[in-house]
Amino acid sequence: MPLTPKERMKIVRQQMPEQDAQQRATNFGEVNSGFTIELARLEAERCLRCRDAKCISGCPVGIDIPKFIEHIADGDLHSAADVLLRDNALPGITGRVCPQEEQCEQQCVRSKGAGCSVAVGHLERFVADWARDNVAAASPSNVKHTGFRVAVVGSGPAGLTAAGELARRGHAVTIFEALHAVGGVLRYGIPNFRLPNEIIESEVARLVALGVVIKTNVIVGTTMTVDELMTTEGYDAVFIANGAGLPVFMNIPGEDLNGVYSANEFLTRVNLMEAYRFPDADTPVVEADRAVVIGGGNTAMDSIRTARRLGAKEATLVYRRGRTEMPARQEEIHHAEQEGIEFRLLCSPVRILGTESGWVRGVECVEMELGDADASGRRRPVPIPESEFTIDCDMVIEAIGTRANPLLTSTTPDINVNRWGNIEVDEDGMTSRLGVFAGGDITRGAATVILAMGDGKRAAAAIDRYLLRNPAHSEAILPAR
Repeated sequence: MPLTPKERMKIVRQQMPEQDAQQRATNFGEVNSGFTIELARLEAERCLRCRDAKCISGCPVGIDIPKFIEHIADGDLHSAADVLLRDNALPGITGRVCPQEEQCEQQCVRSKGAGCSVAVGHLERFVADWARDNVAAASPSNVKHTGFRVAVVGSGPAGLTAAGELARRGHAVTIFEALHAVGGVLRYGIPNFRLPNEIIESEVARLVALGVVIKTNVIVGTTMTVDELMTTEGYDAVFIANGAGLPVFMNIPGEDLNGVYSANEFLTRVNLMEAYRFPDADTPVVEADRAVVIGGGNTAMDSIRTARRLGAKEATLVYRRGRTEMPARQEEIHHAEQEGIEFRLLCSPVRILGTESGWVRGVECVEMELGDADASGRRRPVPIPESEFTIDCDMVIEAIGTRANPLLTSTTPDINVNRWGNIEVDEDGMTSRLGVFAGGDITRGAATVILAMGDGKRAAAAIDRYLLRNPAHSEAILPAR
């Protein structure tokens, strides 16, 4: 007999099993180990089966959350996977790195007051992992082909999502990736202890099975241009999702010292080039006993936790605001604290100190206090006079943001960009050039994986409409009137 709402309310939120903090701080194995079927079904029973499910509106890709959770509670994992895979091309990824606590879980009625939301993200991950071993990938033979060809620039979350949606609609899709491995920021920016590479590879394999073609080591803007994709290569539409991977620096003295990294370079060396296996891998990274990371977002957390795993006995995160203002996920902050990361809050670096031989030896900081709110709505940090102090360190990683790389847009001047270099798009994701769409970080600036996926899903639907309704194309698709 189904549980009553009162009975469901008595079930407490189930905790995600995880690797011991002291042990995981020395390895790159995944921190969270995932729900068992028993934990998943118990957590699924906490869902109140709301008629007007606010959690769906909180999901950028529109997953029917109550339905897949209901199937879990019933033990029908095949149906749960069908619902999830219908709406989300990358559930194994979003179940791990999506900030559900700010989106679907925040809308959960159980989160109101002193309540605790249903663990949607943990359940999503559970179903995705089960489906990887038990659900066959879709076959391109089951899709009615349109004859149209779409080029996708970039294999990050926006590009992969758009490619999957377009392939399901019958279009021939080719992804062009600048790096030698697929995944974009998922691959080079997120460490294995949060998102193992095999998860990315399995999600990509599902798209390939659907008919998506992937070409690596192709830099659109250098190897070929958008113009050439649409003329020489003959693609009917292009979706640009090349991200915002150009690092931002503080522009303080000492940034040219050996041992100073941008988070982009540091994480790319470790994640993509596997510097943690050096010398078995070809790419090295500085070995530091004392590491400092500047920033308070998820990338900063990834960087300092990675430095800790590479052997830093003292791993310090420096952030100019307080803990409540930190944009990083609370789970990542909690895990970092468990792993021995030291937080130096309300302070900001003013210069990086070096040795006579040109290596980092410390960071000079100034203490801050919070003043009036700035444009972001957070209180602006203000330096406290004569409060300078020094943190001794061997390595400094700046994780204060990224911006758009102008390589592609500089070779396509008819695509409009804003003052930050991000591509401007309309509500459908189309750029100022007909047939060229864009989404993800290249349009919105550095943001979350799930927001990029939402852009990819919306743009794919718009590209589909564009191809089928374009007068130049309609005779091949639309029935005669």
